[in-house]
Amino acid sequence: MSRYERGSWELKESLCSRVSELEALLETRAGQGQVPAAVQPLAAQAFKELKEAREQLHHDHLRQHPAAHLAVAQTHYDAAHNLMLRLSPLDDVKAMLSGLVAYVREHLPVTDERRVQVEEIALSVRAGGILDDVQREVLVDAMTVARQGHLKEALRVRSFAYIVYGMAAVLAVVAILVGLLGGLSPRTVPLCFNPERMGVVCPTASADGGGGGPEAPGDVDDLYATVASRWDYLVVEFVGLVAATVAAATSLRRIRGTSTPYNVPVALALLKLPTGALTAVLGLLLMRGEFVPGLQALDSSAQIIAWAAIFGYAQQLFTVFVDNQGQSVLNSVGGPTKQAGKRKRDSQTPAA
Repeated sequence: MSRYERGSWELKESLCSRVSELEALLETRAGQGQVPAAVQPLAAQAFKELKEAREQLHHDHLRQHPAAHLAVAQTHYDAAHNLMLRLSPLDDVKAMLSGLVAYVREHLPVTDERRVQVEEIALSVRAGGILDDVQREVLVDAMTVARQGHLKEALRVRSFAYIVYGMAAVLAVVAILVGLLGGLSPRTVPLCFNPERMGVVCPTASADGGGGGPEAPGDVDDLYATVASRWDYLVVEFVGLVAATVAAATSLRRIRGTSTPYNVPVALALLKLPTGALTAVLGLLLMRGEFVPGLQALDSSAQIIAWAAIFGYAQQLFTVFVDNQGQSVLNSVGGPTKQAGKRKRDSQTPAA
């Protein structure tokens, strides 16, 4: 495997073994003379597709998109398998009928006419009917569309993961810029409070206003400028980041894994980290601006840090919608859970 490989090694080896299995099957049939002369071009093309799939799996060059070669190799393997179905004896296709029907049910909706025809063929064969060439073409066509649907499902997962990674990177850059600006100019928008106008409290320092009653606005601004530290924004963002990390670890309990090489749960967890840092800062700014009456008079640095942690964890209120969408995207990929749901919907189909 190339040192640049970033896809799933297990998926690569699984597909490689299936390529070898199908290649051995085709070679055995060709060696035993089971491939009629009329369909030998199909066999030659199937070997060509398998060769291309193997080359994609054993590439040694850098790919721009991780694990993209898996989808390409899978496409070539699917083409070879369809060719194998066309050149196989009808008795062999009949033996594979159960697997074909299961795959079609997994990736085609109940209302798809091709799926309906495949299920009718399966019922007919189970009732003692004979599989003919026309029905085989129906099966192959349905398998082709089902495999295209499977590929689209995987690409949908990849697209979603890339979007989440991209948004996480943008938010991370914004959080870094906010921290830098707060550090370079802490007096511009200080994260400080004036509890009962008796002094100034900032995340990393505080100052008593003298205890002589309400200060004039100018005096408060001067205290803000004096007490505000270049570390205020960085400390608040760090606390929000830590709280968001805890929230990310907690939210993973609701996310099921995926068999695709695109790690959606990790992307969702990474999105929460810069979001938590930013919500901690924004939440304190809203409190400082008296956006929520009664929550603007923080009288100690410890209270400011505590509220930063709360606001950092509260990013879950926003990212939970992304989590739900991510789980929905994962559920759209064919798998055991999806098959179970479809069997329930197919319960009205009369048994043979």
